[in-house]
Amino acid sequence: MNNDAIFSQLDFGPLDEFLKLDDVTDISYSNGGQVWLKTLSRGVFQVERPNINNALMEKLAFQCSNVMGKTFNMAHPFLDAESTELRLNFIHESIATNGIACLIRKTPAKIRLNREKLINEQYVREDLLDFLLACVQGHANIIVSGETGSGKTELVKYLASTTKENEKIITIEDTLELHLDRIFPHRDIVAMKTNNVASYTDVLVTCMRQNPIWILLSEVRSAEAVLAVRNSISSGHHIISTIHADKAASIPMRMYSLLESNLDVEQFLSTIHRYVQIGIYVKGYMSKELGRFQREILEICEFYVDDDNKPKSNTIFQKTLDGKFTLNNPTKNLRDYLSIQGVVLPEDIFRSNDSTRNVSPTPNNSNIPNNVNTNVAQVANPQQPMSPNINVNPQMMQRTTTVTPNQMGTINNLNQTA
Repeated sequence: MNNDAIFSQLDFGPLDEFLKLDDVTDISYSNGGQVWLKTLSRGVFQVERPNINNALMEKLAFQCSNVMGKTFNMAHPFLDAESTELRLNFIHESIATNGIACLIRKTPAKIRLNREKLINEQYVREDLLDFLLACVQGHANIIVSGETGSGKTELVKYLASTTKENEKIITIEDTLELHLDRIFPHRDIVAMKTNNVASYTDVLVTCMRQNPIWILLSEVRSAEAVLAVRNSISSGHHIISTIHADKAASIPMRMYSLLESNLDVEQFLSTIHRYVQIGIYVKGYMSKELGRFQREILEICEFYVDDDNKPKSNTIFQKTLDGKFTLNNPTKNLRDYLSIQGVVLPEDIFRSNDSTRNVSPTPNNSNIPNNVNTNVAQVANPQQPMSPNINVNPQMMQRTTTVTPNQMGTINNLNQTA
């Protein structure tokens, strides 16, 4: 059932002020009148709005329960309501003993990130951004990790927007957040939603029959989702997804912990390391230096297996909050994988345009999950941009756009976002 028309008739009252602000991503109500906002620019902070009170929230919960055809009372104290661009969760006062609690999350059908914003706001170094875009063009499987509210989904949406125009995408979500079908209505995109009738497994079986190039799972947070990722990548499809993990290198082990089974750990990790090429860790924090809330890529990790089928990882980039970072070139395993798709990375990709950088062209291999190479640069100023010398073979790109000579040196703007 399409609830959008009904949701548009709901009376949000004074909450509407915040729903109209693009900068606001979440509205939290609790404790008999406290209103907290999460914004892109300032992070989390409290606002005083006396007219947003328990009576208003109870009225809104009643309206939402009617829209969803659900009951919200002491016998049914939890309520989830969802429209295309809003997600609401209510907790009844019989459970939330200090008064009804509510969280409203906005999931707009837009891509908030673009190349200029990513670089100007120091979200990621330019050379690393070019590297990640080359990985997307080369069909690398990518999983983005981070805490709640760190911006994982927004990064996935941006990376997905750089896929080739003629590549079919299927999104699989339990709550709608990506909206790629609405952002790119001209593209071959199928948006699928799981529910109590169609599970991840059911949807994935049908998804395979649709012959997609890319499968985008909104979040890996259950054993079923982990198996969906494993089955997708092992069948030759390409994925971009998110997971809650505290570092990129720990993504495979985090996936294993979600399985809650006695599956052989090394066998599982070998499968993930074989088929997932890139892990990314994103963090959101209040930056004293910038004087604002900052979202930033702090780690990029490459996964692979060695000749003995042992899981290995290579930390391509890792930055600490004090500004120091380590940098390694990707291994031959990733370069060979991308070259099959016509994306050629030089062996010393992060040193090609700046010979003064002390970057290891042949990084030491490390076993998962936590070992970080030591023969790398530890530099206090990571803001000096570099553009990697990435060569894209236009004959193998199968794109509708033309790759000009100026574009051959870098992957910049290979696909314009809408």
